[in-house]
Amino acid sequence: MLKTILSQVREYKKYALLSPLFVTFEVLFDILIPYFMSVIVDKGINLGDEDLIIRMGIFLVISVLLLFISGIASGYFATKASAGLAKNLRDSMFKNIQGFSFEDIDSFSKGSLLTRMTTDVQSVQLSFQMSTRIAIRSPLLLIFAFFMSFKINSKLAMYFLIMIPIMAFVLILVIKKVYPYFKKVFQLLDKLNTHVSENLIGIREVKAFTREDQQISKFNEISKDLYHKYIYIQKNFMMLMPFMNLCVYSISLLIAWLGAKFIILGSMKTGQLISLITYSFQIQISLVIFAMVFTQIVNSRNAAERISQIINKDSSLKNGEKNVNIVKDGSISFEDVCFSYTDDLNKLALKNINLNIKAGANVGIIGSTGSSKSTLVQLIPRLYDVTKGCVKVGGLDVRDYNLKALRDSVAMVLQKNQLFSGSIRSNLKFADENLSDEKMIEILKVAGAYDFVKEAGGLDAKVERGGNNFSGGQKQRLTIARALLKDPKILILDDSTSALDNTTERKIVENLNKYLPNLTRLTISQRINSLKYADTIIVMDEGEIESIGDHEYLLKNSKIYREISQSQEREGDFDEKK
Repeated sequence: MLKTILSQVREYKKYALLSPLFVTFEVLFDILIPYFMSVIVDKGINLGDEDLIIRMGIFLVISVLLLFISGIASGYFATKASAGLAKNLRDSMFKNIQGFSFEDIDSFSKGSLLTRMTTDVQSVQLSFQMSTRIAIRSPLLLIFAFFMSFKINSKLAMYFLIMIPIMAFVLILVIKKVYPYFKKVFQLLDKLNTHVSENLIGIREVKAFTREDQQISKFNEISKDLYHKYIYIQKNFMMLMPFMNLCVYSISLLIAWLGAKFIILGSMKTGQLISLITYSFQIQISLVIFAMVFTQIVNSRNAAERISQIINKDSSLKNGEKNVNIVKDGSISFEDVCFSYTDDLNKLALKNINLNIKAGANVGIIGSTGSSKSTLVQLIPRLYDVTKGCVKVGGLDVRDYNLKALRDSVAMVLQKNQLFSGSIRSNLKFADENLSDEKMIEILKVAGAYDFVKEAGGLDAKVERGGNNFSGGQKQRLTIARALLKDPKILILDDSTSALDNTTERKIVENLNKYLPNLTRLTISQRINSLKYADTIIVMDEGEIESIGDHEYLLKNSKIYREISQSQEREGDFDEKK
């Protein structure tokens, strides 16, 4: 874990090293100031040596200025290093997440990933900043101050040795008590962020079903639990700080009282007592600050572990040993394919799938909800790996391809269309940064989107977050255009024309047949009209292929297909034209 975090310092390493160096200077000047004051009082004021007072005064002023400069420098370098570390941690996590398979992403909630990239990184950043400055300053100040105290009066300095183990024992006791609660707090933050994320994504459904009160109640329940955990942690720490202060002032009063007696007895000078009291405060403040830093580091340990889990997690999908970079054509075959989302082979989503699709074929897929239609097509671009058997594209097992090369040859358009805030141009260029305006306009026409894009203001028309300024059908046509601009060999439409009327959908199909005749198309739909003109239609049922054939064949030989067709005829969602 520590190795993973520190490896992310990288180009900010010099700042991480410069900060402790200037901290060391800062401590040295901080230690010299009480010494110069002692000399001024005992050898300058008491003996009337004006030259000594001036000399020591100059040294004192220089030390204060150098202390100030060193403090600023150490703080600057610590901030630079910690901010750089936070940047690299976020970059590394985000980059690694992009390589995750769907299975990997499913193992973390969205809320958890957001918490790790924000709250957890901030916690580690703060701890690192403290570690490169305060965590080094406190021990150094403690050691030097104790050394100077011992040099002034060894008997009084020994009282510090009594205080240190007592404070350390109490600190360890409190940390041991609250540490498990830090982990619970992070888990609750994940849960809270997940709930908020789900609520915002599904806000239309929440309002449609008037479930606002239920959502608020669930949020309040998590928030209340989080509140109690925070209170428990802070309650213990609130007890720690007063105890530390009690120790600090008790020892200070004891040293002042005993020091005064030593002055009366003539075994100690006034300036030495002033310096000793100053050093005692430095020792005690160092202990208190170190306790606070130690607490923060313990708190961030959980955050560091959670960040390391993301950075060190290898994708369950890797490039094949052959690492083939060229997909010959859009032919697809499934050979005895079985697939399960879990390790339980008794819960197979796909069972014994055998299928051959020629390059350039137009294939429809239909079946009842939960029949694993989407699961079937997600194996083609290798979003998941098969549990048994193999899927071939272009005559090769998909596991033999370089993942990028394979996925560049397959374009998927999902029912839930995702447009990004920006412009239509920026959304289309998500497929290829080097696209020309002419190419984009050409494909927009194929996807039946050019007319409304032109009315909206052309390629530079604004796209709001999630494409909320476009209708469902318009978003579907834009995402189809974006997919086609990848120039894929295989196009998968997963219920992605559900918001289109029959006439518009038929026009897009005709355009695809005319302009992209060699493109292999797989269309998932619950509407017979979307599939009836396909070369082949696959009927899925409970993870198995129930029947394969064209529209006429399936009407005669597939009970499931015939029932779907008859139900849609009764509902009027059927086009008799051929």
